[in-house]
Order: sequence, then C-alpha cells, then structure tokens
Amino acid sequence: MEYVEKAQQKTADGETSVSVMARIWRICAHPQWRESVRRIAGLEQTRKFCRHDTAHFLDVARLAWIENLERGLGISKERIYAAGLLHDIGRGLEYEKGIPHDEGSVMVAEEILRDCGFADEEQKEILDAIASHRTAQTRTLDNLAGLIYRADKASRMCLFCEAEAECNWGAEKKNRVLKG
Repeated sequence: MEYVEKAQQKTADGETSVSVMARIWRICAHPQWRESVRRIAGLEQTRKFCRHDTAHFLDVARLAWIENLERGLGISKERIYAAGLLHDIGRGLEYEKGIPHDEGSVMVAEEILRDCGFADEEQKEILDAIASHRTAQTRTLDNLAGLIYRADKASRMCLFCEAEAECNWGAEKKNRVLKG
C-alpha cells in the first residue's frame, strides 16, 4: 500500500494526517482497479484507436478539475478524480462479456468506492457520473456527470491521430481543434 503511505503526512506536532487525496491513492492501489487496468491494457494492446489507460483516466480527471475551477462549480477534487479514474474501468467487461463499458464501469467502481471509504452520497454521485458519461444529454449539465462527459470527449486528440479517418466517432464528437 505504498500509495496510501504517500498520502499520509506528518503534522507539525508529529501526528499523522491523511491528505485530501488519500482515497484517490486507495483507488490506485486497489487490487481490482489495478487488475482491471492491466486487463484493459492487454485487450487493447493492438488497438489503433484511443486507448483506455491510466493516461486517459488522468487526462479526464485533470480536464474535469480544470473546468470545475474555471467555472467555480465547487465539486470536490476527490470526487472528480474518483470519477475520472473509474469512468472506463469496465472496458474489460465490454471486450470480454459484451457488457456496455459504462455499465461495466459502474459494476467495478461500486466495490472500489466502498472499499476506499467513499460515503453513500459520494458513491451515488460518482456512479451517476460514470453511468452517464456516454449520454449526450449529460453534455450540458453543471455537475460531476457533465464535467466527466465533457472531459472524456475533450481528452481525445483526434487532431493528431493517425487513425482519425477510420474512427467511428461522429464528426461532432471529434476534437479537430485546440481549445484554450
């Protein structure tokens, strides 16, 4: 659990406190999360289109966090990072069992969130964001689900992708310009 150890800090009086992102470190250390990431990497090893790896998960979390700060939405960093790290974690279930990855991601994320100390209310919000990150109506929402939806789409670098012409994403979803 080196991740959790890194999330602990000594206070001035020698007491140990847990940093704000301790539960995010717990997600990263969770055996089911790590195994899912490993399995997805193996299943996507020859994929020429966008991959669903830790770089993508972190890109989504970071883009959502930036929008949250810029727009003053006030959504907690831990909730944003939890949703970003877990929104595509069910890709392996999609490839292996035909379960849509948003549904599979909710299935995998439920146990991880509970094990990592997220309260019921937090779990509900995060799981809703995961479940709706592919639903177009989510695009305009000013909540965690809307942030994750937009960050997921914005994280794709279609402008620089060699496989862009073969991609089945519609033109309205493709990122062909740089946004500042």
